[in-house]
Amino acid sequence: MFVNIDPYTKLIRLWLVSIFLLILLIIVVGGLTRLTDSGLSITEWELFKGILPPLNSDKWNFYFSEYKKIPEYKEINFSMTLNEFKVIYYWEYAHRLIARLIGLFSIIPLIFIYFKFKNKLTKHYKYFLIFGLVCFQGFLGWFMVKSGLVENTDVSHYRLALHLSVALIILTLTFWFILENFNVVKFVNKIDSKFLTLFFILIVVQIIFGAFLAGLNGGLLFNSWPDMNGKFFPDDALYQDLYNTNSLNNPSVVQFYHRLIGYFLVIFLILLNYFCYNLKIEPKSILIFNIAIILQVILGILTLLTGVKIYYASLHQLGSVFVLTSFIYIYYKNTN
Repeated sequence: MFVNIDPYTKLIRLWLVSIFLLILLIIVVGGLTRLTDSGLSITEWELFKGILPPLNSDKWNFYFSEYKKIPEYKEINFSMTLNEFKVIYYWEYAHRLIARLIGLFSIIPLIFIYFKFKNKLTKHYKYFLIFGLVCFQGFLGWFMVKSGLVENTDVSHYRLALHLSVALIILTLTFWFILENFNVVKFVNKIDSKFLTLFFILIVVQIIFGAFLAGLNGGLLFNSWPDMNGKFFPDDALYQDLYNTNSLNNPSVVQFYHRLIGYFLVIFLILLNYFCYNLKIEPKSILIFNIAIILQVILGILTLLTGVKIYYASLHQLGSVFVLTSFIYIYYKNTN
């Protein structure tokens, strides 16, 4: 895919694909950091320090003593040993290390390309937007962690959702640039753009509710499907809660919304297939999106039924990326 092209295009393609893979990696590691409750193990931002992990017992005891000051330790992990702390520390450390790598990789190769091909890159300043968003994401990461250091035993699920959303924005933007650079062929017959936009909004809302659910540990409730412990609506909530401004703080209601939007997504998928069949759209890209949605539904059900087993939950989060990127592929091919 990098053969017989000019050096500028080759370097840009290589840079974009590398950034995409790194962002994909950090989303996976970030999800596992959340699932292992490791996100609050490092209680300082450490923007320019902390590149190396603790290398002696004094350093380990320092970080552990700092962790002991926060509510998560005092109210939940008060019996945690130093060795147990090291496990959650390394998850958060890995997450931050990859974040630093992404920050460096989002700008240093681009500066090199700029000076080597200044006449070409000056026409594509849009690529520097990735670096700007990566910096903003670093701030949001600390903004999220900070919400769990003083009064709460966990981070704010709103900030968690925002942190994930920006990561997916960066991933989507990078993927869009990749499609542009690889000159992906567009559809001859176009799907209704309003329908695709509504479908996209539904996917984004579903991902946000998934983040809310993770932040509230709502997947530990109602581990049955298709009912919620024998009922369509959770028995620990009222129908009025659906319209209550505080409903997004209720894990039962959030899980109900997450399930409901999932059903709507399946209906939209059926409609998309119907439209594509009538328009004689090439089946390949639609087939990939079908597989992504079906796998995501299965993984969501398995995550619930197993009480949020970490491997199913992690694959379910990765599945949301598969759904999003495969839909962006369709959306891009449908543009003029």
